[in-house]
Amino acid sequence: MNICCIELTKNAQKDLARVPDFIKDKLLLWIDAVERLGVHQVRKTPGFHDEPLKGDRKGQRSIRLNKAYRAIYTEDQRKRVHIISIIEVNKHEY
Repeated sequence: MNICCIELTKNAQKDLARVPDFIKDKLLLWIDAVERLGVHQVRKTPGFHDEPLKGDRKGQRSIRLNKAYRAIYTEDQRKRVHIISIIEVNKHEY
């Protein structure tokens, strides 16, 4: 079993205090799943759209909390996940 420890950075804690409750709930759902199943198993869940980032954010990953919000995280060698930030991105035209 992959036990995983989630840490919210101070910036992520500030971000979380400002987002709508439904965004907070989805992030808490993801955190619970990662702590129970491990990040590699949860990455297979299509609803989170877990993906590696490029450019200045190479080495970081993001999950979609909805069309406008993302959570950015890293994973260290000991399989601990560090949530760096929860960002609002511009809404895309689909």
